[in-house]
Amino acid sequence: MRHTNHADYALRVLLYLRVAPGRRGSVGDIATAHHISRHHLDKVVTGLADAGLVETSRGRGGGVALVRDPASITLGEIMRTMENDYAVVECLGPARFCRVAGVCGARNVFARALDAYFAVLDDATLEDLADNDLGLRGALGLIGGAAGQ
Repeated sequence: MRHTNHADYALRVLLYLRVAPGRRGSVGDIATAHHISRHHLDKVVTGLADAGLVETSRGRGGGVALVRDPASITLGEIMRTMENDYAVVECLGPARFCRVAGVCGARNVFARALDAYFAVLDDATLEDLADNDLGLRGALGLIGGAAGQ
């Protein structure tokens, strides 16, 4: 299973905010730090704000900020917020055209696998991903007067 860029970028935005000074940053700085499109990040940040994970403000001193403690934001919550299709096989999705759907055991096996996958993500938090603050800040250009300062 592979997540969309939308979900991947959401995770990157939140990770950036977790290690950024004041847990705040601009969309431009985040895009620059991760070498990704600012236009795409605008859409991602809007989704994160709609979900109550970040807040945004305009003007001088504005930007994007974490709303909650990173230890309370699970990876499962992030993925469920940003993704809408977890049909790793057709029979888990809304349209079922498979000729053996309902008489084969694949649906049950993949449903259990998906439950186990989310159990792991629900047990991991944004705080868990940022256990190397200094390394992350360096990789994102947040040390020494680079982006975000």
